[in-house]
Amino acid sequence: MNQLTVSRNRIQSIDILRGVVMVIMALDHVRDFFYKAPAEGGASLATSPTDLATTTPALFFTRWITHFCAPIFVFLAGTSIFLMSQKKSRSELSLFLIKRGVWLVLVEIILITLAWTFNPFYNFVILQVIWAIGVSMIILGLLIRLPVNVLLAIGLIVVFGHNLLDYPSLNNGLKGGLIADLLYFSNFSVYNLDKTHVFIIVYAVIPWTGVMLLGYCFGKLFTAQGDPVKRRRLLLMMGFGLIALFLILRLINNYGDPVPWSNQPRGNVFSFLSFINVNKYPPSLDFLSVTIGGGLIALALFETAKNKMAGFFRVYGRVPMFYYILHLYLIHLIGVIVFFAEGFSTDQIVTPNNPFLFRPSAFGFGLLGVYTVWLIVIFILYPLCKKYDRYKSTHHKWWLSYL
Repeated sequence: MNQLTVSRNRIQSIDILRGVVMVIMALDHVRDFFYKAPAEGGASLATSPTDLATTTPALFFTRWITHFCAPIFVFLAGTSIFLMSQKKSRSELSLFLIKRGVWLVLVEIILITLAWTFNPFYNFVILQVIWAIGVSMIILGLLIRLPVNVLLAIGLIVVFGHNLLDYPSLNNGLKGGLIADLLYFSNFSVYNLDKTHVFIIVYAVIPWTGVMLLGYCFGKLFTAQGDPVKRRRLLLMMGFGLIALFLILRLINNYGDPVPWSNQPRGNVFSFLSFINVNKYPPSLDFLSVTIGGGLIALALFETAKNKMAGFFRVYGRVPMFYYILHLYLIHLIGVIVFFAEGFSTDQIVTPNNPFLFRPSAFGFGLLGVYTVWLIVIFILYPLCKKYDRYKSTHHKWWLSYL
């Protein structure tokens, strides 16, 4: 008998892993809002948490650990779609994915952009992970009638081959322009809508669609007919295999990431940080190998997890969209409270060249303060997520499948 732990028709190991990455993700967003780098002579000592010339190991790892969130989240979204396909016809699933994809794009533009900026005039629109998931769902909805092996081949070609586009000899004539950035080349590319409104492309579509396709095909491991012992063994083999691929590619240092690692003048620790500092925008093969590889190992371990800690994370993983939207508004709302508590005035709500309201350059805390706010956010959201999960489990309204 299959010993896969299932609760109310959900696979608990997937919910636990999703919950873990959702909690970790909040740390990165709290850092975005609240981190204030120490200054020396009036100048910030860190312009970016992954800038090896200015960062610290603690700041670097605060950012680096959150790299696992987006790829695992997108990959598991594909897995969840495959599990859904066991209960729906291809036509029903196609229509659902297209509608849900459009909905997610609108959520990104309307709800999530507002949560980040608190700007009701939408002068700055941000296309991030929910946008990428939405477009990927639309594409999968259009391709869903293809055999799983064909979808697997497409996913493998995209994920393992897309870094060929990083070579100037191959991307000559492809880079530049809106469509190219939307599909692949964007690295926080900004485009004007009119004189007062712009949008920024953070997540390009093609690599993330490849991740979702692989996650969809991966879902076959979680069908009721699967052998749990073989599945866990396969998960571990795949996970460690991807991490081995990451190590090999980084040691070769010629393919898999657009930025080769190098020995750093600040010493061996920073040389190691250079080695693991892989590219997220767009997600490189090295980036996806180490993050999804780690996720598969965790997924194997979580299959037998039945303790209170597993239950804690599972609550967040069962209501990911509800959590995602709510945590951004909560973080920014706490930011507003801290803004006034630190003595800033209303004429400092808007900062020149900063799209986020209530975020002047002198605002925020050090890392200890960031971690404190992060824990506050997580524990405030827990009872809300638990209550919503209960409601979702006992009601069958159509709109619940969209939130």
